[in-house]
Amino acid sequence: MTIVMGVLNVTPDSFSDGGLHADTEAAVTHGRLLASQGAEIIDVGGESTRPGATRVPEVEEMERVIPVIEALVAHGITCSVDTMRASVVRAAVAAGARIVNDVSGGLADPDMLSTVADLGVDYVAMHWRGHSEVMQQHTDYTDVVTDVFAELAARRDAALAAGITAERIILDPGIGFAKTSEQNWQLLRGLDTFQAMGHRLLIGVSRKRFLGELLGDKPAADRDVATAAVTTWCAIHGIWAVRTHEVTAQRDAARVGQRLANRAAG
Repeated sequence: MTIVMGVLNVTPDSFSDGGLHADTEAAVTHGRLLASQGAEIIDVGGESTRPGATRVPEVEEMERVIPVIEALVAHGITCSVDTMRASVVRAAVAAGARIVNDVSGGLADPDMLSTVADLGVDYVAMHWRGHSEVMQQHTDYTDVVTDVFAELAARRDAALAAGITAERIILDPGIGFAKTSEQNWQLLRGLDTFQAMGHRLLIGVSRKRFLGELLGDKPAADRDVATAAVTTWCAIHGIWAVRTHEVTAQRDAARVGQRLANRAAG
């Protein structure tokens, strides 16, 4: 069944929940809530990757995420770290993180892939064409599904060459990253193409702008129902996990999608 990865942004500027969980105590409380609602993984990030966001210093990113990961792991919660920096990965894994969620697919830090290989943890490689300040300038594709597939396969191959084992690789087509709204929909319609790559897939559409545009420019906080519709679609297509800000409705949607895909599922 498709599982839910709960988003925990320990930032002041993330597009949906920036500032709500910016201190350690608030972040840990929210992470525990997401886990209690059924998120099987809590994805802790200390750097906003919304379009237009600027990077934070390495030391600040560590100060945001490491205490939160330590506290959540102490409560028995499985954590991933959402980072593009190998140094943050080393600290996060030492704190107990078991998954690295790298939106750059190893392109932002030349030490990332070898670091992950050495640590022996799971690795999410996302399709990426540039940092947040410039990524929406790179939306030219001949065919978005074919091109993203090829570019993502290249990152998979780089991860394998660095020593990350195939079973530890998770792929993400990068919905909303260097993509137009229509391109996001095309990628979602092409999920079976990415499933054919033979790796677990992570899909993150939670509260994203293209959903709001479809619904008459609804604000981010009012996009959870639309997110759940996509979660159902992902479950029908056998996606390993969805990365979402809200958990309860997404778990329900995943169960519905699973049942639609296989009547024998519980």
